[in-house]
Amino acid sequence: MKYLFSLILLVATVTYSQSQDEKMLRQIYSAALTQGKCYAWLDDLSNKIGSRLSGSEGAEKGVQYTKAQLETLGLDRVYLQEVMVPHWVRGEKESAYILNNGKKTMVPICALGSSIATPKKGLTAEVIEVKSLKELAELGQDKIAGKIVFFNRPFEPENIETFQSYGKAVDQRYAGAREASKFGAVGTIVRSMTMRLDDFPHTGNQSYGDLPKDKYIPTAAISTNGAELLSRLLKENPQLQFHFKQSCQQLPDVLSYNVVGEIKGSEHPEQIMVVGGHLDSWDLADGSHDDGAGVVQSMEVLHIFKNLNYKPKNTIRVVLFMNEENGGKGGTKYEELSKANNENHIFALESDSGGFSPRGFSFECDDENLNKVTGFKSLFEPYLIHSFTKGHSGSDIESLTGKNLIKVGLRPDSQRYFDYHHAANDKFDAVNRRELELGAAAMASLVYLMDK
Repeated sequence: MKYLFSLILLVATVTYSQSQDEKMLRQIYSAALTQGKCYAWLDDLSNKIGSRLSGSEGAEKGVQYTKAQLETLGLDRVYLQEVMVPHWVRGEKESAYILNNGKKTMVPICALGSSIATPKKGLTAEVIEVKSLKELAELGQDKIAGKIVFFNRPFEPENIETFQSYGKAVDQRYAGAREASKFGAVGTIVRSMTMRLDDFPHTGNQSYGDLPKDKYIPTAAISTNGAELLSRLLKENPQLQFHFKQSCQQLPDVLSYNVVGEIKGSEHPEQIMVVGGHLDSWDLADGSHDDGAGVVQSMEVLHIFKNLNYKPKNTIRVVLFMNEENGGKGGTKYEELSKANNENHIFALESDSGGFSPRGFSFECDDENLNKVTGFKSLFEPYLIHSFTKGHSGSDIESLTGKNLIKVGLRPDSQRYFDYHHAANDKFDAVNRRELELGAAAMASLVYLMDK
């Protein structure tokens, strides 16, 4: 009889806890959808401030704006973390054309981040098309020297998760110039990292690695329509030439900041739970999806908790990282300071996959912890959150360490993300208000459940 009573008491306790959690999630979603500030914040970031590439005036304005907004929420602490960041500038708008039998056909390009400039009058050379770094190496110096290498490996369309397609194509953007230079190429042109055929070239960072500076060659992205045209014309005339001109340059590093705000834990203030995104963006547009959305969603998590008068057991900290796009210095600096201050991080959640409808989360943790968090799935089902899988969490929290740290990435629907990623159409009007708010609610709900 005593055993039966204990069992009934246990079931009643679990049922009560489940009921309380269901009620809290309903309140979180209601607050996000009726009292949220994230869409208005994103409007300001995108339309009043604009692009926020590290080292730029826009980045500094973004720092000051988000700090001021966090200060209005009544948090326990809001502060800045100093971090030295790269300062690369694009210069004048790039231009390019295909020279085929005396006919010039203009095509859209943009310099890749950290690239050097072409000569002042531009660079003109014959083109050799490759689909991979391996094919580049197989061709060797005899066929590559003196030419512009055209990397034209498209996204694999059969992947349902488009980040898989991105991961299988992005090496040509990141390392293409470095590898082509080793075989005597004078420049590289890279097919834009997107599934869609359009006229928007997509920028992104590239690295010369340990090449000596006199071996650096200029590199640019070409729109997918431009890539299709160039590839077709090369089949007809392998001796055609390509001309491009860009005036970008790398300036000395400058001082910038991570923006941090926190609510102190009521029971375990020494245990820290981070939620964040990156404040910097590329310079071609507003960076509304990448990663203005993640910034304002992370801020919204704390706004929701303050609205609901929720007092977390652990310290909840929002971190708006600087310089994810072309260096990752903000995330590295945050971890460096965390170690110096002997901080104990137990959870970190990043939003850096766009402001689209949330579908779930990816976790970096052991199987035991993954089994625990998947126990939350039934609570999320009414909100169409269904995917709880192991996978990459986020670039800014990648270097963060902790003895029992669980790292998580918000996973929105990815089908349209690379239509905008790093391109001139990544603007405020590409973000749906309700989808943005649902993402913030999903993040706040997970933080709440993990805090418990």
